[in-house]
Amino acid sequence: MSISFKNRIALNYVVATAIMIAAVFVIIVLIVKTTVFYNLDKNLEFEANKHTDELIIHNDSVHFANILEWTEREHREVQFHPVFIQLVSLKGLFMDKSPNLKDANLIFEKGNHNKQFNTHIKGIPVRQIQIPIVEKGVTKGFMLAAVSTEEAEMVIKNLKNVLLLLYPLVLFVLFGVARYLAGRSIKPIKKITDTANDITKNSLNERIELPQNKDELYTLTSSINELLERIQEAFEREKQFTSDASHELRTPLAVLTGTLEVLIRKPRTEAEYKEKIEYSIKEIARMSATVDQLLMLARVDNEIKLAKQQPIEPVAIIDTVLERYKHIIKEQELIINVDTEADIKLESNPYYIDLIFDNLISNAIKYSKNGTGINVSFSKKASSVICLIADQGVGISGEHLDKIFNPFFRAKSSSHKTAKGDGLGLSIVKKACESMGIIISIKSKVNHGTTVTLTFPPNLNS
Repeated sequence: MSISFKNRIALNYVVATAIMIAAVFVIIVLIVKTTVFYNLDKNLEFEANKHTDELIIHNDSVHFANILEWTEREHREVQFHPVFIQLVSLKGLFMDKSPNLKDANLIFEKGNHNKQFNTHIKGIPVRQIQIPIVEKGVTKGFMLAAVSTEEAEMVIKNLKNVLLLLYPLVLFVLFGVARYLAGRSIKPIKKITDTANDITKNSLNERIELPQNKDELYTLTSSINELLERIQEAFEREKQFTSDASHELRTPLAVLTGTLEVLIRKPRTEAEYKEKIEYSIKEIARMSATVDQLLMLARVDNEIKLAKQQPIEPVAIIDTVLERYKHIIKEQELIINVDTEADIKLESNPYYIDLIFDNLISNAIKYSKNGTGINVSFSKKASSVICLIADQGVGISGEHLDKIFNPFFRAKSSSHKTAKGDGLGLSIVKKACESMGIIISIKSKVNHGTTVTLTFPPNLNS
């Protein structure tokens, strides 16, 4: 059976409160019962001690000194809580009793002296005490004193009945109040739900109205709005990415189509066929490279998560990358300087660390001016490893700096016009860094160079 959230809140509240109320009611009954019997015991003890001074002891016989006093009103009528007295010998044999006992007798219990206990007189519940009768240090017998507990037990019984009747009534009223308050409490949640349901992919710019009170619901609403903001940004990036990817793939396809159409219009020489085919192969290769980069961008997250970590030396990877570009470095007469502190190692996947360094260093080489230098340095700061890759190249303008990680974005500069490549390298680097917890930041100034900072988290340090 499905129960609404409002009813679940009310039910849980009522169950918890029911347990507490039941405990309170039990405590009330116990306190009242204890108090009533405590007062009865005090009165019974007082009456018993008082009547010990009204006894006549002759040898081993004990009797009341003034039996006529027991005919007085307070010893006969219930309103005055009459006390029943009986005198017995050491062996429990009857010696005397108060007239209000009539033909009834109190029960003598051997060994149960000076302690109150419950018993009955002809079916009537009484509270009884047994007090030794002592003369000159010698026990002559026992005084049995008792008082009726009917009224006390009636009070306790009535209290129990009232509480038992009140219990379900209180819970019923409490459930109604709790349900009403729960309904009012979750009303903002219903509003949030309705608004969220109205938001579609075509209206992602809508936001849920923030509550007036800055409480948990305010935090929840803010979190949902922030989530919607991220979803909207991701959706817009996806649309832009799809558009850019389509454009990037459409261009070489259009070139191929045009080239092949030209070839079939009329017979060509062998040299012309060879030229056009070689050109087409280059376009196909460029398109394949773009597709490979797109696939890399799409699966880099999962691959990094599944990749096994192993100790690596970042300087060794830098040397491997520089070896790949040694001809371009020599051609551009670049000066490469690698500076590192001793014993710097990383615990990571070497393939993706190589991928990150390869893209960043190739960019530094590509945009460096001839005869300038590229500095790569490693250092430790607290528990993190910091890597700086700085060049003295053309730099990146401020308007483009926040877009360089976007797929297919290629910045323009006065000396390089539009950068060569498919514009996916830095996107892959950014995604790989995010997956491994590496913080990447770029500072650049036009005609003064670019500095890339990589901060490796402690879990990547060995």
